This record gives sequence, C-alpha cells and structure tokens, in this order.
Amino acid sequence: MKGKVALTLVCLLLVHCLVFNDALIASAEESNVDLAPEAKSAILMDMDTGTVIYEKDADLRLPPASITKIMTMLLVMEAIESGELNWSDKVRTSERAASMGGSQIFLEAGEEMTVEDLMKGIAIASGNDATVAIAEHIAGTEENFVRMMNEKAKQLGLENTHFANTNGLPADHHYTSARDIAIMSRALLKYEDITRLTSLYEDYLRQDTDRPFWLVNTNRLVKFYKGMDGLKTGYTSEAKYCLAATAKRGDMRMIAVVMGTPTPKVRNKNVVQMLDYAFNHYQTHPIYKKGDILDEVTVDKGAQTKMKLVAPYQISVLTRKGESVDQFTTSIQKPEFVSAPVKMGDVLGQVLIEKDGRIESEMDIVATEEMPRATFWQLLKRTSAALFSVTP
Repeated sequence: MKGKVALTLVCLLLVHCLVFNDALIASAEESNVDLAPEAKSAILMDMDTGTVIYEKDADLRLPPASITKIMTMLLVMEAIESGELNWSDKVRTSERAASMGGSQIFLEAGEEMTVEDLMKGIAIASGNDATVAIAEHIAGTEENFVRMMNEKAKQLGLENTHFANTNGLPADHHYTSARDIAIMSRALLKYEDITRLTSLYEDYLRQDTDRPFWLVNTNRLVKFYKGMDGLKTGYTSEAKYCLAATAKRGDMRMIAVVMGTPTPKVRNKNVVQMLDYAFNHYQTHPIYKKGDILDEVTVDKGAQTKMKLVAPYQISVLTRKGESVDQFTTSIQKPEFVSAPVKMGDVLGQVLIEKDGRIESEMDIVATEEMPRATFWQLLKRTSAALFSVTP
C-alpha cells in the first residue's frame, strides 16, 4: 500500500533520532525525584531528541486501554499523507463497527461519516466504533488493520508491544509499555495536523442532522494545562487510568506517559508534575527548523541532477537550563551521489551533533519528495551538452 512509503519515512526518522546523553537521562533519578509516585509505569521524553528525562518501570508490559488508538491514528495519518486516504472521504459503518461497546460516538450500521469526523470521534471522544470503522475502511477488516499495527510496532522497534485490536478493549495478548507509547507518540506527532484534533476540548458531529453529538475531550488537561494539545487517555478496570500527554512551550515539546494510576485526578497530577519538571529544568535549542535547506546531493541519472537536502522536522539539542549550547557542533554527512529513482523516505545523508568529540545524535536526512529517473532523451541531451562543452 502507498502508506508504506510514509511508514518508512517515520521509522527511519525515529530509529536514528535518539540522543544518548547519560547526564540528562539520569538527572531526575539522581536527584531522587519521584515524578509519578502513584503510577505503575511512567516516562518523560523530549519530542525532538528522544531524550528520556525520567522513567519508572518504563518497559513493564501493561494493558494500554484506549491509548491503543495512538497507533491506530498513526496509521490513519500515514494513509492520509500517502494520498491513499483523504480527510473528506466518506466511510460507511459496518454492523460490527456499530456494535462496539464502551466509549463511542453511536454510529449506526450503514451510516456514512467523513474521515475527519471519525478522527475527531477517536481523538476527542475515544470512540471505539469510530476506530473500528476507519480501520475496516483502510484494511478491509479490523484483523488486517491489527496486523498492520503490529508490523508498524516492529518497524518502530517497540519491544514490549503487541496489539489484539484497534481500540484497546480488553483482550488477551494486548499490551504495551510506557516507553513504547512514548515512541509511537513521537511518530504520531511528526504529523503536525494531528494536534489540530487532539487539542480540541469540545466539538460536534452531525450538526446538520436530527442526531447532533457533542464531543468533549477525555483529556481535560488540554483546557487547563498551558501548552497541552494532546494526546490520548485510556481506562479499563484492568488498565486503570492511563494517559499519553504532550505539551509544547516555545520550541520545546515534551511527551509524558503514565499507566495504571488509580483515579483521573491522580493521573493528571502525575502528568502535570512530570511536565512541570521538564519545562522548569530543561530547554530546547533548535539547530535546524523544519524545511531548512541543509545541503544538496548529486542524483545519478535523475530527472534533475541535484536534489536539496531538507530538514524533515525540527532538529534540536536539549540541555539543562543555563547550560551553553556552544559545546555542541553540527555537521552534515552525505554520499558522493545517490541513484535515481529517489523515493520519499530514502536516506540521503545524516546530521551529526557532537559534544566533546562524542556523537550525541545522528539523524537521517530523508527525501521529502520523489525524484524519477531521467528519460532517454534527457540523458542524451545531457551527454551531448557535456561532449560539446569539452575544450579540445
């Protein structure tokens, strides 16, 4: 499917975008700060670099409840980016999707709703029926979509994750970890359009019908915490109260995950403590903004002879507040040439960030557009021009 191109892009970005800064990772632990005392498992991660500031049993396998929908939404966003799916596409609800219990937007069998409205139903109201409907639309069956979810989990390197359904309803062999949730959240947040939905505190579906439905965000912090614009709550009697949250202030975006807390109030308190700690003690230093031109590379037998190397997202350094960024150096590594055709997601080079002679971060520069092979006539024209330009 076309979504595999976008899937490859995000996977490559994440695999090569971790910062191994031991001082940062250990900082909260060394100061004996317990930021999530009531949670079974928790993690606090910087979005840009992947640096873990705090963790508590972050690799413990636990039921995620509706946090499962982060992976569902990720695959939807990939399908939209690839052109396989459009926001305005109509999705027809099956009897199976309409029969889902738990949180729902009360879809009726045969009812049609746009992809955008279904995604609102998932992102805001955590609709289990909306989740199954859009999964069936993309993959034919929920089972096929679950297979895609597990394939994506492997590609992201998630070592403690296995999905049995798309929505997080209780099921055997359905589990993930706080660390894996943070990684899949980073993948989803690469699609900036997602926070347009997850940041909404309330909205409506079916406004022009006799069945209007009021959506209220299950993540109340989007209204009450400065900078909070997502991401996903979860609750079952087995999983207890879970939350994968993200907040952005200035150039700095953080991801906080808590699992297994006893009440919504405690869940929110733990997340706020984690995010407050990050924003109070750390700062992000952007090196390149998304879209910045870093360099260019020669394309052998391409429709064009050169291709620009573009930053596909913000590339940053994370430090404790007051620490100078001058100690970091940045360099671009690229091959002598790449061969056409070039597809979106193909690796074209690397950005290296070093500190004291040690590589702190190595991030792939990937193609953000395609470059086809040159036609026979283009190659002939180039060869002729080269021959006639040679001085005897």
